[in-house]
Amino acid sequence: MDYLRTLGSAAVSSLVQKSGLSLPFSLGARVTAYDNHSIWALYEGSKRDDGSPISIFEFDANTPAKKNILPLAKNALRKLRTVRHPDVLRFMDAVETDTTIYIMTERIQPLASAVSQWSSKGAQEKEDWLIWGLHRISVALAFVNDSCASTHGNVRMDSIFITTSGEWKLGGFEVLSNPKEDGAILYSMGSMLPDASTYASPEVKKAGWSILKEHSPPAADAYALGLLIHSVFNPSLPIPATAQPPHPPPTASSRGSIPSALFSSFKRLLNPNPKARLTPKTFLELGMAETAGDGSGFFANNRLVKVCAGLDNFSLGNESEKTLLLRTLKESSSSFPSEFISYRVLPSLLSALQFGGASAPAILPLVLQLGKSVAPADYPTVILAHLVQLFASPDRGTRLALLDHLPDYADKLDKKTVVDKMWPHLQTGFSDTVAIIREATVKSIILLSDKFNDRILNNDLLRFLAKMQGDPEASIRTNTCILIGRLGPSLGYNTKRKVLVPAFTRALKDPFVHARVAGLMAFMATIDCFDMEDLATKVIPNMAFAMIDKEKLVRDQAFKAMELFVKKLEEHAAAMPETVESENDPTALGFLPANVPGSSTLVNSAAGAAGALAGWAISSLGRKLAAADLQSTMDGAERSGLAPPAAVANSVDGSDSRPSSRLGTTLSSPAAPVRAVDSAGKTKSMQLGANKVPASLSANKATSDWAQEAAAEADTPRNPWGNDDLIDVNADQDDWSAFESAPVPIVGLGFSDVLDQNSPALHYSSDDPWASPSPSGAKLPSNGWGASSKSPTLPIHQPVGIRAGMTRSPPTNNRLSTMSNMTRSPTPSDSGRASPAVHDRPMSGAATPQSSTAGMTKEEKAAEMARRKEERKQRIAALKEQKKNAGASKA
Repeated sequence: MDYLRTLGSAAVSSLVQKSGLSLPFSLGARVTAYDNHSIWALYEGSKRDDGSPISIFEFDANTPAKKNILPLAKNALRKLRTVRHPDVLRFMDAVETDTTIYIMTERIQPLASAVSQWSSKGAQEKEDWLIWGLHRISVALAFVNDSCASTHGNVRMDSIFITTSGEWKLGGFEVLSNPKEDGAILYSMGSMLPDASTYASPEVKKAGWSILKEHSPPAADAYALGLLIHSVFNPSLPIPATAQPPHPPPTASSRGSIPSALFSSFKRLLNPNPKARLTPKTFLELGMAETAGDGSGFFANNRLVKVCAGLDNFSLGNESEKTLLLRTLKESSSSFPSEFISYRVLPSLLSALQFGGASAPAILPLVLQLGKSVAPADYPTVILAHLVQLFASPDRGTRLALLDHLPDYADKLDKKTVVDKMWPHLQTGFSDTVAIIREATVKSIILLSDKFNDRILNNDLLRFLAKMQGDPEASIRTNTCILIGRLGPSLGYNTKRKVLVPAFTRALKDPFVHARVAGLMAFMATIDCFDMEDLATKVIPNMAFAMIDKEKLVRDQAFKAMELFVKKLEEHAAAMPETVESENDPTALGFLPANVPGSSTLVNSAAGAAGALAGWAISSLGRKLAAADLQSTMDGAERSGLAPPAAVANSVDGSDSRPSSRLGTTLSSPAAPVRAVDSAGKTKSMQLGANKVPASLSANKATSDWAQEAAAEADTPRNPWGNDDLIDVNADQDDWSAFESAPVPIVGLGFSDVLDQNSPALHYSSDDPWASPSPSGAKLPSNGWGASSKSPTLPIHQPVGIRAGMTRSPPTNNRLSTMSNMTRSPTPSDSGRASPAVHDRPMSGAATPQSSTAGMTKEEKAAEMARRKEERKQRIAALKEQKKNAGASKA
């Protein structure tokens, strides 16, 4: 077994292994300074369940000498189990066999070792500590003698132990006995203790241990207490002469280092007459007497005694007593033993904090002050463990004190403690009804932020801070903005982009001037948290309005921030390439005009910028169009400047019969006509026909081109999209509603009217942006072609399903591409209203009116489409025949 490796006796180890004992502790190093001073061997050890330090007393009865005193060891175990007192050695556990006994107690060291360690301390400090220890032993003896009605019988330095807190504890219960108890071991085996005769009282030396039954229980212990006083104050001196017959009284020369205030009582304890001897209880009362006098008050005036008494009764004392105690601790803390502060004072103060109250703000600073003397290895268990538990306290005074003094201990907290134990209670402060608690909670976050995990830092905490930005208290909103600014660099990348700009922008809109200033400073502090794109597109635009803030303080800070951001952007822009255009782009080959802004010089005024921009736009547009016109050709064959209405109407079947344009301008494709507003506020259509057609283009030439186009259309290959319409122009209920207002060409208007430069201007209807234009104040001619006498009478193709007043079907976008900058053709409905006779009179080669396919079945629609196709073929054949006849007549 590992816990037996350090046993000093191999025989004992073998015995324990053979016996199969299961010890609740692990044995450590043996305390050799205690050897031969007791029937016990003392070991350091630790508990097996939690590893806490303990001490272990071992008694091995395997040797003949030890077998005789085995009853003493068993008596010590039995009494230590039953006698419980704060000043008595604390029993924890025991393991007992027929020959071996293990007693587990709190971690202690023998008094003799502690006294030798204290020899290097100051005289006053050492005296205070010794008197305080004697006070604790006197209290323990009074309890044993009076409350237990027993005699200890073994009061000496070897029976007293010092705990980790520096307190004295009474042990050595080998012969503790009650005279009324059957088989009391003191009276029959008292002489078997080591050096029993040296510390025996005069009556015992004269008549033996059995004589103690005739005296009171404190008699023998009082005499031993007097010898103990001499031993602790004069450890290098021998036992005083009064211990030997004829027991003369102590002289002043034999006092040694014993304090004069204590010497009088010391002599009375060594009185040879047991009936006149001072008892431990009387000695305690005399030392605690408040009245000043010879031989009294030596305990009451001791600082350590006062402090311990005040700590024990702290919760019961009034405010003045508490204040006095705290002031004493604060003023005398430097002279207290470090172990006394760590394990006696601090636990008592932290325990008092659990009760809360008005004294909490005064106790916690003192705790932290005293904690500076605690060893770093002990600080987590002595201080931090208790402070973390106090965060669960509902007392606001305690919570506020913990938050205000967080800088004193935050760096000693570990991440696990903060996340698991502190944060669940700390976050409740954000929603506290008292504003000062909310503000203290916000201020404390920056001290703990490096110990938060990612979930708390980037999620839970930010939710609370977003709420704090809307707090009624202006200082809380300001501090929240400052906190977010300080947390910015530690946030995740995505969190920075989502949170920082909205949070700081919200602060810039705060009615409190210092909150706005904090927002600007937060922007500046987190400048490295923003990408250059975010800096230009989010930060600066959201901060710009602060430059005209009503408060000069905000304006000045805003301009400084803007200067910082712009400078950073300038540095970034200087490192960027001049252009990212491809080599095939004309602008990348040096085709930009000289007056383009940025090409050679910078403008310094608004007027100069406006002029440069205007020249840039006009010159670059013309240059780009010219280059495009040289490098590419328009789709299709030779195209005339205008498209006849029939050509547009014929495109319903899916083929593209639009005429090409060879004008010197680019034709745009607007999605809808543009309307202007005149000076009267009425909507007025933009004037069309700005690009005039050359006068040399006559009506006869236009008609001939139109006939040739129709003939060429007959020879084109079959439509790759199929013979059926992609969209039924008459089935309006099946079409997309987005196209219901698209224009369709007018049918009955001649080319001469369109091309005539002197024809009246056409206007859009103010009611319908897609309505057909009509001459202002003029009616369309009854012939449907205009007034030109040169226009031949041609067959008019009436588009499928056109009826006066019918809903128009949407044209495709390519129909509009050839109509920009030219007169728009009227819609069929407008044509029907202008010249109703056009649709009624029969004409050679004219198509018969066609009904809508809406409501038809699939078979009926197929038949209708076949019929339309046949009509189309006949019409094209008629056009060819007419062309042939025209050629013959010319010949």
